[in-house]
Amino acid sequence: MAKLYFSYAAMNAGKSTILLQASHNYQERGMHTLLLTARLDDRVGEGKIGSRIGLQAPALVFSQDTDMMAAIGAAHDQQPVDCVMVDEAQFLSDGQVWQLSRVADDMRIPVMCYGLRTDFQGNLFPGSARLLAIADVIREIRTICHCGSKATMVVRQDEQGAVIREGAQIEIGGNERYISLCRRHWCEAMDDGTG
Repeated sequence: MAKLYFSYAAMNAGKSTILLQASHNYQERGMHTLLLTARLDDRVGEGKIGSRIGLQAPALVFSQDTDMMAAIGAAHDQQPVDCVMVDEAQFLSDGQVWQLSRVADDMRIPVMCYGLRTDFQGNLFPGSARLLAIADVIREIRTICHCGSKATMVVRQDEQGAVIREGAQIEIGGNERYISLCRRHWCEAMDDGTG
């Protein structure tokens, strides 16, 4: 039986690297993977998944109005898909996660999603919330805080390195905007002196 997987982590844990390695493993065995990534994140170019260590692969892009069943079905009709891999899964809508569950259940194609669990304010992303609720397999990919503890949170910073405590949930950026921290250091960074 195919399953819906969700692998989550804080920023800079290597989620995209792991996705690209898993895709490579399938391809080495003569299998075809379908890679998808959010249109919102074009840091390495639209229609590409890229890792911080320089690995890249082409991918279909999805936006909030993409019908995942239709997109995957069309790709599967052109060439049978052995596994679907979704990068930046936190940007999926609630409905799109349900569609991906149907890809696993009805089309019997494994779906592996990789993304952030929470935003810079410690709130779940909608896609991540639904994945945490319905995925068959949930895995944490670990990274570390500057103190050596497991990093589970991220802070957003401005150009001068000051922590930003308010703002839109989604703002694309990398090491220049986000720092992964353990919960204790995240709480300290988010404390504006009033708490």
